[in-house]
Amino acid sequence: MNRREFLQAVAASAAAYFPSGIMAGTPPEQRQLTRVIPTSGERIPAVGMGTYISFDADRDPARKRRLREVLRIFHAAGGRLIDSSPMYASAEQVFGELSSDLNVNPDFFVATKVWTRGAAAGREQMRTSLRKLGREKIELMQIHNLLDWRAHYPTLRRWKSEGRFRYIGVTHYTTGAFAELERVLKAEAFDFVQLPYSVATREAERRLLPFCKDRGIGVIVNRPYEGGDLFRMVRGRALPEFARELDCDSFGQLFLKFLLAHPAVTCVIPATSKPRHMRDNMGAGLGRLPDRRQRERIAALLFSGAQSS
Repeated sequence: MNRREFLQAVAASAAAYFPSGIMAGTPPEQRQLTRVIPTSGERIPAVGMGTYISFDADRDPARKRRLREVLRIFHAAGGRLIDSSPMYASAEQVFGELSSDLNVNPDFFVATKVWTRGAAAGREQMRTSLRKLGREKIELMQIHNLLDWRAHYPTLRRWKSEGRFRYIGVTHYTTGAFAELERVLKAEAFDFVQLPYSVATREAERRLLPFCKDRGIGVIVNRPYEGGDLFRMVRGRALPEFARELDCDSFGQLFLKFLLAHPAVTCVIPATSKPRHMRDNMGAGLGRLPDRRQRERIAALLFSGAQSS
């Protein structure tokens, strides 16, 4: 082994074992926190992006221009996982158009969903999604809200084996579905589950997150801001002093880092149509994460009138 090969081997080893999953020695825009996908060992950036409501913009040229900038910022900051669904109106189509226009479509870890009844209808819907997304293959196909999951599962397994999908998963947006999610994940082999989890909604911590950690199932967190309710709960309040200990410049970053500090969480997917919010979201993937004590201090911000310091 010559010197160059030795240095390359050292760099690869450091990347594999760096405790936080943050790549050292790279430009700032590439230092995003990464997480391992349990079933493959592949690393992906831990801050992703959702498209619900935000990317439904096919009839609004001005909004599409803003979304183009949102997507550019997300990509430049090291973001890769983007989540969509046929349920989200024009979101798949808009992402496909904008990512192709920016010439970055192949760079993304694309996740979408099947959301219909019947195996044949599911196959047709998934073909349509691939076309709208500008892809022949995608990284992750999920069964949206467990709708007719038994009918769709064989297709997902087969298309994964054929290379159309790299990973498959199931999703839901309510905590009331957690028991069913657990039953499905016990019954069949899925790579990912997508579920609601936030500083204010911590039901997932009781059983489902530990279960996924033990079973080696990746977790994608939806509704991390509770549709904006978390910001309303801290409106008019100053950012606490301890936010500096976590390299946070905003409440949004504190809320996301609270989630990212849980060892079962693979990726969070806040949605936005505003460039400045996208920049802020991506800041949550940089710097230090909270420990157990700091996580509880973040949670206390929502339920205390007095500011923590």
